[in-house]
Amino acid sequence: MTAVQPGPEVIKIDVHAAAEEALELDPARLAPGSAMPAQFVRNAFTDATGRFFGGIWRSSEGAWRVSYTENEFCVLTQGRVRVSDDAGRSWTFVPGDCFVMPAGFRGLWEVLEPAQKFYAIYEPGA
Repeated sequence: MTAVQPGPEVIKIDVHAAAEEALELDPARLAPGSAMPAQFVRNAFTDATGRFFGGIWRSSEGAWRVSYTENEFCVLTQGRVRVSDDAGRSWTFVPGDCFVMPAGFRGLWEVLEPAQKFYAIYEPGA
């Protein structure tokens, strides 16, 4: 009988899955009058291509411009956020909400209350 070689391991994404790292937001992206938010990420998984990854992100209050080249699946676990597109549409999310930020989205991301989310990001090739 041939022994079965183990395949890839399942990755549990929680606060123990990876070290937390501070993120630096470009001050030029801040919305007028917004404080600089303190942001942190725990990237728990990156695939071999480096184009798919996921983990936990958290941020204090603040607002900044976004321009997505990637597709991001989000599950808000704490706080309240609002995203508004350049056409003036707006969406507000609370804990338990799941949403996708599609590649090509341009607008404003606002953390209205300290927030945390699970994320999975896919960056398409050029």
